[in-house]
Amino acid sequence: MSEQALPDALDAALEGFRAWLAIDRGLSDNTVTAYLSDATRFARWLASRGRTDLTAVDHTDITAYLAFLEGEGIGARSRNRARTSLRQWFRLLGEERRDSTDPTALVGAARTVKPLPRVLSTEDVEALLDAPGQDPLGLRDQAMIQTLYSAGLRVSELVTLPWRSVDLREGLALVRGKGSKERIVPLGDRAVERIVRYLERGRPLLDPDSLSPSLFVSRRGSAMTRQNFWQRLRHHAVSVGITGKVSPHVLRHSFATHLLEHGADLRSVQALLGHSDISTTEIYTHVAQVRLQRMHAQHHPRGR
Repeated sequence: MSEQALPDALDAALEGFRAWLAIDRGLSDNTVTAYLSDATRFARWLASRGRTDLTAVDHTDITAYLAFLEGEGIGARSRNRARTSLRQWFRLLGEERRDSTDPTALVGAARTVKPLPRVLSTEDVEALLDAPGQDPLGLRDQAMIQTLYSAGLRVSELVTLPWRSVDLREGLALVRGKGSKERIVPLGDRAVERIVRYLERGRPLLDPDSLSPSLFVSRRGSAMTRQNFWQRLRHHAVSVGITGKVSPHVLRHSFATHLLEHGADLRSVQALLGHSDISTTEIYTHVAQVRLQRMHAQHHPRGR
């Protein structure tokens, strides 16, 4: 669409929208810019059809505009954002003329396809678990990676885990998750073994005076950060030849998917992950199904 100047009526309406978003609603500069960009694009589309009267816009115009965006290769998420921006604009216009009619109300959101999370193979996980060395930092990294994978923790839960919250005798940890919700997770024998090795041979050299309440500490004896652990994890992944993105969340995805592949029920995985809504956990059933289909196609004599 042309970048030529808009008709005065549309230009004034956009300026009113900008002021309303920034002053009346107090939105951030980035949000105002995003909404205004979407509204301006719609105004240019409308003007290119010789129309300047926003009060005459109805749901068929909104539908046609979103179809135009799709034809331009604009993805579903961006089209949904445009729909939201226009809803805000027409909300303001309705308030100004005391008319509750909203031409966006009858237009449904575009369906988005949520990409399946990446999952490591069990072989890649084993290689990653054995990658760190036997120096204090290596022992710490081994314990952190094993704990993350064995318990399916979020990285924020891992780096803030207090050593007092871990019961090595029982193999359990009390974890504080999102919204300060607490849950008890099993660690597994291998995680316990590696934590014990780290506590005996690694942590005393990193935090000689035991001043940090955190189980896992940096080389300076302070609590680990998410960024620090992510960098260490990426380094170990590269060292064993694992390609593609490897992050703490990929290990959490792998934990959940491997559990389902080995027969765990969805509710149990939900509890272990600390998901409040089971629909969040259901994505892993799709991941497991896709992985099984690929495995079948690759190894079954009639699968190809």
